[in-house]
Amino acid sequence: MTRPGLVRTRTTSRSSAPRRTLLRRAGTAAASGLLALTVLGSAPAGAPAYAAEVGARRSPIVDGGVVVTPGNFTGYGFDQCLAPDSRAMRTWWNNSPFSAVGIYISGKSRACRNQPNLSKEWVLQQATLGWRLLPITLGPQASCQPRFPRYSDDVRINPKPGKKKDYHKALKMGRAEAETTVADALALGIAEGSTLWYDLEGFDASNTDCRESALSFLSGWTQKLHRLGYVSGVYSSASSGIKALDDARIERPDRFVLPDAIWIARWDGKANTDTTYIRDDGWRPGGRMKQYRGGHDETWGGVRINIDSNFLDLGRGTTARAEKDRCGGTRINWQDYPLLRPPRTKKNGQEVVPDPALVTTLQCLLREKKYFDGDLTGEYGTRTLKATRAWQADHKMPEKNLWSRQHWMSLLSAGSKPILKYGSSGDAVRRLQRALNAASPKATLVVTGVYGPGVEPAVKDWQERIGMEASGVVNKRVWRKLRKGLRS
Repeated sequence: MTRPGLVRTRTTSRSSAPRRTLLRRAGTAAASGLLALTVLGSAPAGAPAYAAEVGARRSPIVDGGVVVTPGNFTGYGFDQCLAPDSRAMRTWWNNSPFSAVGIYISGKSRACRNQPNLSKEWVLQQATLGWRLLPITLGPQASCQPRFPRYSDDVRINPKPGKKKDYHKALKMGRAEAETTVADALALGIAEGSTLWYDLEGFDASNTDCRESALSFLSGWTQKLHRLGYVSGVYSSASSGIKALDDARIERPDRFVLPDAIWIARWDGKANTDTTYIRDDGWRPGGRMKQYRGGHDETWGGVRINIDSNFLDLGRGTTARAEKDRCGGTRINWQDYPLLRPPRTKKNGQEVVPDPALVTTLQCLLREKKYFDGDLTGEYGTRTLKATRAWQADHKMPEKNLWSRQHWMSLLSAGSKPILKYGSSGDAVRRLQRALNAASPKATLVVTGVYGPGVEPAVKDWQERIGMEASGVVNKRVWRKLRKGLRS
């Protein structure tokens, strides 16, 4: 759990802030006809209810001040007790590897009841920037959790089984907490279809009444969220709350309404969604998040925040739409972009010509940038040379008849300069992948349009080779260096 620490060059105190774990998860549904999601009933064995189809929109939806979050995503997130101010969030968006952020929006047991930065405007600003929001509630806790209740107006989950042994009072408490959370979410502009997370801190799962009442509470929480049009997520420790949920999924599938997604607290330092405490098929595909590192300071862009680190694999994960045809179907994607030179004749009379397919790629790219106006012949002749030398001159490169990896990098990366990091997708990622393949003959990236596990080490390697911080983040500064064709 993170503490109420803060940002910007000063040191964050960790001694006075209450410890807290956290929950995170992202899945998404339909709101205002924009997304489609089934959120009724318990999750089927092995897969979250929402995982089948989340709709065409792949990022948080911002429409008239209404946000549906977090969407389909695979990548990194962080959580912090106090929502950082917008300046800090923008700095971290531009410089950190994180794309998701946990925010405590509800619950009487949360350490950060006072959220000076958290508002409807803040939510809209972050979603517009690209952040995937993970709204968290920390309310009533398991009856055997020793550190709760925190405050005089806070309560524990009722552990009494009742006459029917159905822990009905705990169930009703979960429903009430869901209703309060939805009201708080709506006040912040977080709309139907969003995933709301319940933070259930670790407890003694061997205590029957404590465990069963906690499961009943979470069942009521999920029931009510579904009725109100939201997606249910639960955060807990791998060895207690998460294990108890998974055991119930396998051993008593009809007893509880299970959450759509789980947020696993397991500080093993591994940025994945694995844990040995539950079965491999539980909440897969697309229903897991893991908090893999607890409270620690990180500084990005000169702004320091005390955070927990998370890895998300939610919904359909990060995907990319198919790329449009280029120049009537010309091949653009290659795993190598070697040197091109004009045709020449060797001493033995053998004529050497550049690969016509690669030359056609070059002609297509130059034509798209309005440097080449001829037919795509695949011939590295006068018109093509004129275009290449014009590109070189305009980009302050020595004018040569040779077209090197440096030139390929410059041309392949040309275009807009969005922030790219693990979990990004789209045509800009394709440009990045091609430019990295051009940068080194050792790079063999498949051009998918998805910034995933293969892209991150390639970016970091290139950054390190040219003397940059190996953050894996592609910002405007990085795009400028790619555009210059820097290789080492």
